[in-house]
Amino acid sequence: MTTFTTPSQQIVDVVTTWEGVTTHWGDRGELSFRVGRREIGHLHGDHAAHFLFSRALASELRAAGRVGPHPIFPEHPKLAARPIRNAIDVADVIELLRLNHEQLLARAAA
Repeated sequence: MTTFTTPSQQIVDVVTTWEGVTTHWGDRGELSFRVGRREIGHLHGDHAAHFLFSRALASELRAAGRVGPHPIFPEHPKLAARPIRNAIDVADVIELLRLNHEQLLARAAA
């Protein structure tokens, strides 16, 4: 028998193994990944991930086509979104969350 794992569950299974990461449900049904009180990103079901990056990193990721504008705040220079349509998107969402996680840990250590 084959077990199907949803995109969001695949992401949760990886990201929650990282140091200090917890999950929290938000008021709009989003699943937030946090380290302490700081969010590294959140999921809207199996179809989208939203992030808050540094201005420079958000600009770099947009230029590379890895993220697009946030649907509610499209002009915000730090907010970004990534659709989740396939396994490649799942892997990239995990890597984008990892970028935020690593930056947060580096700031905390400094």
